Amino acid sequence: MARALLITDVQNDFTEGGALAVDGGAALAERITAFLRRHADEYDLVVASRDWHDATGDNGGHFAGPEGPDFRTTWPPHCVADTPGAEYHPALDLSFVDVHVRKGQGEPAYSAFEGTTEAGADLVDVFFDREVHAVDIVGIATDHCVRASALDGVHAGLDVFVYEDLVVGIDPASSDAALEEVRDEGGHTGHSDMDEGRQRPGGAVL
Repeated sequence: MARALLITDVQNDFTEGGALAVDGGAALAERITAFLRRHADEYDLVVASRDWHDATGDNGGHFAGPEGPDFRTTWPPHCVADTPGAEYHPALDLSFVDVHVRKGQGEPAYSAFEGTTEAGADLVDVFFDREVHAVDIVGIATDHCVRASALDGVHAGLDVFVYEDLVVGIDPASSDAALEEVRDEGGHTGHSDMDEGRQRPGGAVL
C-alpha cells in the first residue's frame, strides 16, 4: 500500500501580499520545499491542490457581493484562474509534484477532495488507482482548506496525518480547533522532523 503527501493551496493569494494573505505563508512554502528535498523519495505520490476560481460570477456565493465578505463563508475575490494570485508560491519547488488538483471552479470548495486533476479525475480516484492508504497533509490554511481536506481524507477511509509545523492558519484559535476536530474524527496530527526532530506516532522519524 502506498503513501502520499498532499500540499494544499500554497498559492500567491494565500501568502504575504496576496488577496487573502496568511501570515507565515511565504516562509511555509520554503519549509515545505525543504521537507520535500529531504523526504519526497519516501512518498509514492506527491499531490498539490490549488483554488482555481472562475473570473466571472460569484463562484456559487464564494465571492462576496456588495455587502462585503464575512471571512467565514464569503471572501474577497482570490485565486482567479490564470492570474498570478492563483499560481503556486515561487518558493514551492514543483519538480517534486506528481499530480496537480484544481478546485472551486465556479463553486465553493475548500477540500482538495472536491477538486479534479487536469485530466478530470477526482482525488479519491487518483489515490485508489495508486493504492494510497495514508496521506500526510501540509499547506494553507489550517482552519479552512487543510481542515476540510484532512476531514474528507479521514471520511474516505485514509490514514491522515497533518504536520502541525508545516501548516499555517488564519486564526490561532480556529486553527487549534481544526486540528482537534481532525483528531476527534480519527486523523492524526504532530510534527515533522523539520521541527526539532519530533516524531510521528509509532516512532518513525521522517
